Amino acid sequence: MSDHVDGPRSIGDPAADITDLFAFTSPEDPARTVLAMNVFPSAGEDAIFSNVIDHSIVLRRVSVAGVGSAARFLPADDEIRFSFRFETLKRDAAGKVIQHGVCRLPGGRELSLRVNDETGAPTPEGDIRVFAGLRSDPFYLAWDVAQLKKLPNLLQHTNVLCIVIELDTRQVLDPTKGSLFGAIAETVPPQHRSILAPAIPRIDWVGRPEQTNIRLNNPALSGGDDLRDLWNQQTPFAIQKELQPLFLKRLKDSFANWDMQDGKADWTPEALAANANVFLDDFLLFDVAKPINDESHLEIEKSTLSGRPYQTGGGRTVDANSIDILLTWLVNCDREFLLGGATGATKPGMKVFPYFATPNTELQTVAESVELAATPDEVWSLIGQFGGTWHPLTARVKLTGTGIGQLRNIQTLDGREIVERLEAIDDGKRFFRYTSIAGMPVSQYTGTIEVKPRGGGSVADWRVQFLANNQPDAAVKRMLSSFLKGLESLKVRFGAAK
Repeated sequence: MSDHVDGPRSIGDPAADITDLFAFTSPEDPARTVLAMNVFPSAGEDAIFSNVIDHSIVLRRVSVAGVGSAARFLPADDEIRFSFRFETLKRDAAGKVIQHGVCRLPGGRELSLRVNDETGAPTPEGDIRVFAGLRSDPFYLAWDVAQLKKLPNLLQHTNVLCIVIELDTRQVLDPTKGSLFGAIAETVPPQHRSILAPAIPRIDWVGRPEQTNIRLNNPALSGGDDLRDLWNQQTPFAIQKELQPLFLKRLKDSFANWDMQDGKADWTPEALAANANVFLDDFLLFDVAKPINDESHLEIEKSTLSGRPYQTGGGRTVDANSIDILLTWLVNCDREFLLGGATGATKPGMKVFPYFATPNTELQTVAESVELAATPDEVWSLIGQFGGTWHPLTARVKLTGTGIGQLRNIQTLDGREIVERLEAIDDGKRFFRYTSIAGMPVSQYTGTIEVKPRGGGSVADWRVQFLANNQPDAAVKRMLSSFLKGLESLKVRFGAAK
């Protein structure tokens, strides 16, 4: 959610899928502002930035052009643009694989950087410092939003590719010309000209969190067309005029639906329409002359819609509870705070550059066991064969080689093809260990199967450890748990222990 997997095109190109955008005052130095964008939802430990896409964060100065039911934020024409382009992988002098990139700064300066260098790359003048690399995903979603039901964090243990820009607020943004800004992030592919098909202007862009997945594609609405790809093709700060009525109607319908999720109408029709008008102009608002904190997200919009001057710098910090802040506003107009099933992301943000927590590298575990009436030797004679086809989800198994290093190619009933390698086996101890080579969204995967005596029968244990790769940790755990539950089929053959 947030902006994760927000449409068919971005789902098909995860390296260009923007997950989040942030703007906040540096907790390390209040004279500096931090801008950040994340891409590649559920990035694996070997994820790299695309070398053919421009990753940009763009600012425009904004003025308040109306309040209350006429609330509006008007962006200026001039842009302050930071664009990143990354190179293909190379090896350093020690043979380690690395990736470099270049950030084109406002005014045309270029700043070279090395991916995953936590010290960042500063300009010679010291006014800007940048970072790019793998970090823990700071977003957390702890709701089944279609039913407004609390859940554990659905993004627990996931990582993203993160781009951070830290800048001297006075030198780079010059607040004397106006301190209120709107920010967007976008991923733009090469603009090839072709007579066969028009160029794709952009793959993804984001302003405020959840424009696509919560507001435009409200999961509680049914029967509407998916407008997310159409939205992502729009030009930020300049939504196509002929399409504005389409998007505005969807926002109004969505907001009316959210208002009734708790069975109470907290919004008047006039207020709903004003809210939709503000959110149609989608950019992350922040004021560098006012305090930005974990609770200030959307305060600028909400205050202006309520007809009063805003008090904070808005923006969005690393630890901001953006989804609960938004749902509370949409569902009950801030009458009662809606706290989901988690109070924070997998890891909190850091108070020092680059501010986003280190990647999640702790191996996750899924384990199943079954107690059987048969002896350990009887059970092992079946499941101790690395090429066995006893599993109910297996269609066939093909073996390559013999002994340690043997490969098995598993064809599952649902068409999945999995390749695994035997790493160790001990028939005396009724134990073998294997690793995954291909076919599952995991890395550092190790599985063990072991059979031990228990009472007059036996117990079969199956345990796997892994890191999720390009899939949410929770989804990988569900998949593996479902597969490991195949142990239950052994009760039919050997009987359950009594």
